[in-house]
Amino acid sequence: MFSGIVEEAAKVVALESDKGNLHITMKCSFVNELKIDQSIAHNGVCLTVVKKTEDSYTVTAIKETLERSNLGLLQIGDKVNLERSMIMNGRLDGHIVQGHVDQTAICKDVREADGSWYYTFEYVFDKEMARQGYMTVEKGSVCVNGVSLTVCNSKDNSFEVAIIPYTHDFTNFGQLEKDSVVNLEFDIVGKYISKMISFK
Repeated sequence: MFSGIVEEAAKVVALESDKGNLHITMKCSFVNELKIDQSIAHNGVCLTVVKKTEDSYTVTAIKETLERSNLGLLQIGDKVNLERSMIMNGRLDGHIVQGHVDQTAICKDVREADGSWYYTFEYVFDKEMARQGYMTVEKGSVCVNGVSLTVCNSKDNSFEVAIIPYTHDFTNFGQLEKDSVVNLEFDIVGKYISKMISFK
């Protein structure tokens, strides 16, 4: 379980294809605190630490994950948003994030707005999936590349988010540009409510 509050935007230092899988090696400031079998969200995707050195660690993304997320597009040197799993004895600063990416979206526009930034994202809309909660709502929560954000200008297949300077500089949002592919996780609370309503 995660909160969508990114700890660090870390660099990819190695990529290794293995049949349908991809081994991703990262360098980050808290490597010495990690242990094998620990869960970390990478651009919002929950992956397990499988190998560790003094200054790097490796996770493995399987075919299903690569098809549903942007991890298969990573290149050495890219920045990835990292978040370790929540400790359940503190404040929930973001929203409930599972680390289970639903689909990808395309960045359609980035505009600077007197110190903040607005990003517009477009995704493939499926009416049946929307009935199950795979959608955004105005002022609701959405997780984009592992970052908990508030939706504005929600439409059937697109939405905007406003980014403060800290988020722009501290996460990989600063690298996003038009046509960049991002990971989306829709709000789990909305999914459960939609499911319960469907039984009435």
